[in-house]
Amino acid sequence: MTKNPTIVVFDIGNVLIRWDMHFLYESFFPDRAATQAFIDETGLADWNLQQDMGRDWKEAEDDLIGQFPHYEQEIRAFRARWHDTVPGVIAGTVLIKERLEEQGVPLYAITNFAADTFAEAQARFPTLKAFRDIVISGDEKVIKPDPVIYQRLLERNGLEAADCLFIDDSEKNVDGARAVGMHAHHFRSPYWLAEDLKRHGFAM
Repeated sequence: MTKNPTIVVFDIGNVLIRWDMHFLYESFFPDRAATQAFIDETGLADWNLQQDMGRDWKEAEDDLIGQFPHYEQEIRAFRARWHDTVPGVIAGTVLIKERLEEQGVPLYAITNFAADTFAEAQARFPTLKAFRDIVISGDEKVIKPDPVIYQRLLERNGLEAADCLFIDDSEKNVDGARAVGMHAHHFRSPYWLAEDLKRHGFAM
C-alpha cells in the first residue's frame, strides 16, 4: 500500500477502555496466580469469546456451571459484576480519538464484545458512541480475526480497505485486518499510537 489512510477504525477493549477479568476476580482469590489458575482451569477466556459471538449468557452460565459446579459463584459473578472488569477509559487513546474527531477524520470501530455488555459500556463511556458505525461481534455472530467481520464494516459503509487504519491490541487481529487490505497498528500505548498516526499522515 502506497497511499496514506484517511479513515481510522478502532478496537474498543484495551484500546479505548481498560478490560481485564482479573480485576473482578481479585475479590475471589488470594493472588493473581490463584486467579489465573481458576481462569485456566475453567477455560474462562474461550468461554467468554462464545458470548462475544452472540451466545446467550444463561446458556453460557448453565454450561460452565455444569462442568464446574464448585465455581458457581465465581462463574455467575462474571456477568453479574461485569463492570468490575472495566475500571475506566485509557485516557491517552481517548484524547487521540478526540483530536481525530476535531479534524473531521471518519472514525469507525470493530469490536469483539457481547451485544448487551457493549450497550452498557456505551452508557458508561460516551466516547464509545462517537463513531460513524460500530461492528459488534455479538450482533454479527463472528469475531476478529475472521475476515468476514472486517469486510462487514467495509461493505456496510462503502469503504475501501486501503483507506483504513485499523487499531487493535491483539496482534492476530491486526494481522487479520492487514489480510483484507487495511493498514493496521498493533496497540501498545497511546504514545506509540500517536507516533504511528503521524507516520501515516494524520495530524497529532
